Amino acid sequence: MIVLCCAVEKELSFWQPREDVETLITGVGPVEAAAAVAAAIGARRYTLVVSAGLGGAFDGAAQIGDGVVVADDRMEIDLENGEPIRLPQGAHTVERASSDAALVAAMQERGFAALRGITVSRVTSSEATAQRLAVAGAQIESMEGFAVLRASERAGITAIEVRGISNRCGARESSRWSFETGIMGLRHVVTALFECYGQEYSR
Repeated sequence: MIVLCCAVEKELSFWQPREDVETLITGVGPVEAAAAVAAAIGARRYTLVVSAGLGGAFDGAAQIGDGVVVADDRMEIDLENGEPIRLPQGAHTVERASSDAALVAAMQERGFAALRGITVSRVTSSEATAQRLAVAGAQIESMEGFAVLRASERAGITAIEVRGISNRCGARESSRWSFETGIMGLRHVVTALFECYGQEYSR
């Protein structure tokens, strides 16, 4: 059984129910996403967790309306100046989680870009923040990706994140945000993912 996750129900308005796929509406943000996915995979064993939804792209990474794969996703769990948190007795923070590498590669073979994600708890709305995150390596922004991938990783379940690009990251007046266009990209990449998974991984 596969679980297909998104933050709000309308993001999966295109989805046609399948017997082998459950949908999970997690709610918005990393805490809601992690809690919802942890509860779901604690109650039932899944073969694949799919984090799907809309995302913003940093300049040069993707176009509005594209469907993309997020190869790895991270959160800023550090000091405001970027320095690591000093923790006692060898403890450390986990700031990055990855989509299944083989599945990412299979999607790349089908022409989908594999990008680096950053998960935020507040949407980027200034050029200064967009530039800072882009310089740090971010190509796409979401509010749930890292949380879903990390919850799956801790449970030992294969996972992948896919996004439809709905806006440019930066100042809101130049974001060109379009829910409908982002959904078109999401539909494209989700459809391809399930075709890919069925062909490559369900034998």
